[in-house]
Amino acid sequence: MREPWKVSFEALLAAEFLAIMGFQTSTPILPLYLRDLGVVDPAALNFWNGIINASTSLALALVAPIWGALADSYGKKPMLLRATIAGAVVLSLMAVVNAPWQLLALKTIQGILTGTVAAATVLTATIVPAKEAGYRLGLLQVSIYLGSSVGPLVGGIISDLFGNRANFLVTGLLLALASFLVHRFVKEDAVPKPRSGNILAKALPDFGVLRETPLLAGLLIAIFSVQLANGTANPILPLIILDYNGNAAGTASLVGLIIGAGALAGAGAAAFVGKAGARIGYGRTLVACLALAVLFYIPQGLTRDPWILLALRIASGAFLGGSIPTVNALLARKAARDRQGAVFGLASSMSSGGAAIGPMVGALVATGFGYSSVFFATAAILAVATLILLRGIREKKRDPGGAKGRGSGPVLFDATMAE
Repeated sequence: MREPWKVSFEALLAAEFLAIMGFQTSTPILPLYLRDLGVVDPAALNFWNGIINASTSLALALVAPIWGALADSYGKKPMLLRATIAGAVVLSLMAVVNAPWQLLALKTIQGILTGTVAAATVLTATIVPAKEAGYRLGLLQVSIYLGSSVGPLVGGIISDLFGNRANFLVTGLLLALASFLVHRFVKEDAVPKPRSGNILAKALPDFGVLRETPLLAGLLIAIFSVQLANGTANPILPLIILDYNGNAAGTASLVGLIIGAGALAGAGAAAFVGKAGARIGYGRTLVACLALAVLFYIPQGLTRDPWILLALRIASGAFLGGSIPTVNALLARKAARDRQGAVFGLASSMSSGGAAIGPMVGALVATGFGYSSVFFATAAILAVATLILLRGIREKKRDPGGAKGRGSGPVLFDATMAE
């Protein structure tokens, strides 16, 4: 008989793949949908497209710690059900809007009520054995990457065949199916330990975990940096390739190949690095992933050959993809089991904040210093995060008792992270 946690985990993988694929089917057609709603002026189209996309990430960044705190009090599985069911309803309603402000309002509500990645991550950390955490969180990241890769393709086909409004209805169906899988097959054995007070008190973000888990600050910086780096470079890539290639035939396919190859490389690396981290140490693995990503980002700003850029994007995508499950494994390993919701809620907030700020940084850098400078800026962001983590390692070696607060500053790594 198969172990129950494995059945739950496999259902969770399938549900998160469907959820992410669902969200991504509608995201790429947003500008086209805005044109259907009557936004035809290019400046207005850019404005509405930018503000609507940012609204979801910003809302999610603000409320993620609240949902994390509630997960510790009421359970992790209910939080994932909340995210998938709310997503199914809100995305389906987008099919019937008649004005851009209505779409903006629903996108903001989406950010407030969803957040399946954080919910699935903390639920995975709860149901799998501690020794399996790195590998299983890596597999979860693979399902997220694959959903992100397949979703836009499915969405494009649906829009071409049935129209843009149908796209949102399909998204709703995929999220509804994801919620059914979670409800039917995922079992959460851990008993929640509610904080004292009424529901409002329990919903307050639990920032006490920052004091109780000294390494958390450094890991949050790493999460923010990775998402900021992704958000800085990825939205500018189509413009960069157009600048390299002009209007040559096949340019659109080349853009898709470069973006997709980086995402698939991240998916492939996530499972491998998650498993390797358990053997060589999650702390060492994380620093190595970030440092190597820096090394592969710098030459991206020096080449104007799309095929060389493709190879470099595959390498940098692999190392960035490997960093996420490593950070998640560290969070799962170091956070108290009854406080993991709060910890992953803060992590999700930082991740969403980086994703929201990144495109703005990329646009400003590209406008002020040219397209190539975007890659250098991304490398600098990741280098700063790497140096912060390395500083934590050196402080720990100089003062092994620093974690107990004898003046060494915040300790980002301890012995179990390096082993």
